[in-house]
Amino acid sequence: MSVGAIVVIAIAASGALMMRFHKRWLAKFNIAVTNRITSLFAGWLPGFGILKHVGRKSGKVYQTPLNVFRAPNGFVVALTYSSQSEWVKNVLAAGSCELKTVGREYRLSAPKVVRDPTRRRFPIPVRVILRLVGADEYMELSNSVTVMPS
Repeated sequence: MSVGAIVVIAIAASGALMMRFHKRWLAKFNIAVTNRITSLFAGWLPGFGILKHVGRKSGKVYQTPLNVFRAPNGFVVALTYSSQSEWVKNVLAAGSCELKTVGREYRLSAPKVVRDPTRRRFPIPVRVILRLVGADEYMELSNSVTVMPS
């Protein structure tokens, strides 16, 4: 293994451990910095998406980049920061949201939070990361209608 690969693994592992112990701080950093960068490509790449949801108190429309994976009847989203994240509460309160992924937009409904320590719904590399950060919840969203290709 090259020195570069070892450095990348070490950085990823340290980041995952920091996240596990400082989730709220990291969440705020991601909202302020990382999400702005990720938003540039999240609606186009597999494994990523931009979730559009409405604030339950403000009524404001938010767009949150996240990792998203196809499921038989819709999509699943790992709840890296737990089901207490504001976007999760917003989607649960509204009962629906929109998702842009791989250049297509979907109207999603019937949000449901599920706890699963096995993380079986995700690809193996994602399971490893989720385990490192201590994330064992995900949200299931049903695909009601494909809105349109973007």
